[in-house]
Amino acid sequence: MTMKPPRKFFEPLAIGAPAPYREPPVALERMIHFFPPHNEKVRAKLPELIRQVDVVLGNLEDAIPADAKEAARKGFIEAARANDFGTTGLWTRVNCLNSPWFLDDVTEIVAAAGDKLDVIMLPKVEGPWDIHYLDQLLAQLEARHGVRKPIMIHALLETALGVANVEAIAGASPRMHGMSLGPADLAASRGMKTTRVGGGHPFYGVLEDAKEGQASRMLFQQDLWHYTIAKMVDACVAKGIKAFYGPFGDFSDDAACEAQFRNAFLLGCVGAWSLHPKQIEIAKRVFSPDVNEVLFAKRILEAMPGGTGAVMIDGKMQDDATWKQAKVMVDLAKRVAARDPEMAKAYGL
Repeated sequence: MTMKPPRKFFEPLAIGAPAPYREPPVALERMIHFFPPHNEKVRAKLPELIRQVDVVLGNLEDAIPADAKEAARKGFIEAARANDFGTTGLWTRVNCLNSPWFLDDVTEIVAAAGDKLDVIMLPKVEGPWDIHYLDQLLAQLEARHGVRKPIMIHALLETALGVANVEAIAGASPRMHGMSLGPADLAASRGMKTTRVGGGHPFYGVLEDAKEGQASRMLFQQDLWHYTIAKMVDACVAKGIKAFYGPFGDFSDDAACEAQFRNAFLLGCVGAWSLHPKQIEIAKRVFSPDVNEVLFAKRILEAMPGGTGAVMIDGKMQDDATWKQAKVMVDLAKRVAARDPEMAKAYGL
């Protein structure tokens, strides 16, 4: 595929549209908390929720019944207008491109709440062509309605074709904010034999070697999503955007949710979705760097202020590569500390 030259890549796609970001805005996004905008009781609790989460997302797609789609769209617009979001991100997940609701979702929301909206999550992205279409449409709508900052696009990776095209999707537009793994739809697209929404499966594992006289052998459960998350992280980081784990559907198993989130965090994801209020605290715990790790990382940066050379700390050799790792950790800790006074105290920031 022919790529646009840099100057053309960063040009607005409509006369009067805001210039695309050269660098994505820095934001803490440990959890993307979904809410159903057609539910008035949930909307009434939004001011309290906004203080608790990093991102609040009005969901218009899956889990919203067909006869409630328009009510959800209107409810999202009402919620966007009625609330002050401060440093909390405001996102929406629109319906997929081939649905009857997509066009009205985007046109009505940008017209009514474009200046408040930070990110549109686009489901079932299969290739850069899907991003190019929404990119151009958003520029035209921003120009028409005088939107002053570009609305970013977050791609949902949930088909086999999307995974095959993940690198092209990640670099399709300067609007690209990041990407989330959608394990349920991806499992269906691939023909995977699981009905779980994220997490492991008891049948997916490695059997230990047989030993003479041994009656039973241990099966060590493996991570179904390791390959896809790692591939997504590489594609995102290579293009300067963010990778996220998506939903964990078993609200009765907090330990398994935390394990899945932690695997994603260790592989390079910056956050995950929270679909139930108790997953907010799990995401905060997992996607905020460990206090002891941060304190050690600070010691590395203090011992190597220029980021070059090599030093020994607690018997471990530190060099420019570990300095970079430490800087990633401390930079994230600073963003957490800015929102959370207790963590700021623990980190010594």
